[in-house]
Amino acid sequence: MIKSELVTKMAEKAGLSKADATKALEAFVETVTEEMKAGGSVVLAGFATFEIQHTKARMGRNPRTGEPVQIEAATHVRVKVGKNLKATQK
Repeated sequence: MIKSELVTKMAEKAGLSKADATKALEAFVETVTEEMKAGGSVVLAGFATFEIQHTKARMGRNPRTGEPVQIEAATHVRVKVGKNLKATQK
């Protein structure tokens, strides 16, 4: 599903215009992004938890040559799936 399809579904389910559904989706994305940048997490009970995960710098190996390489520290967004969403995957 792409953004336009999501907006259409949201508009239908919520009884909103596509413009209002677009604004709502953009506000959601912007709010989650701001919270992630601030180092916080967003919990949508039963659906998902979005949180920041830090990985330390470490040594790795180039799979082609076997030569050791330095892997830099990084920050990732981790999404934990909630109970209700997991139940739909069975």
